[in-house]
Amino acid sequence: MKHRQVEGHTRQPQQGMTFIGLLCILALVGSIGYGGVRLVPVYLNYMKLVRTMESAATEFKGESADLGGVRKSLDRHWAIEDITAVDQKDIEITRDDGGLQLHVAYDDTVPYIANISLTAHFDKTVKVQ
Repeated sequence: MKHRQVEGHTRQPQQGMTFIGLLCILALVGSIGYGGVRLVPVYLNYMKLVRTMESAATEFKGESADLGGVRKSLDRHWAIEDITAVDQKDIEITRDDGGLQLHVAYDDTVPYIANISLTAHFDKTVKVQ
């Protein structure tokens, strides 16, 4: 680095961030943070849904599960957990070689800024064995 002499003083080059640069970084971090805050309830609702499906599956573990019994168990857990993103009728219950499978796939959309929305896609399968 070269230092210039100005009236007997050594002048050092500027270092650091400008105020405009700081504002740009804060705006970027703020917009990403706001998106995260908007998505937290969506993921909490998904975790409640997964917990409900897994608890219904563990109730019938080791015994022959019928579709009606699993559906009733889901209804009970649904009332307790208060899941709002998807209806319990949207959970597909299918029978395969190893037992029953509970499957749900849905998209959840939340508003972000003005006409911009954030969408999260969820897909979960739980086996009842």
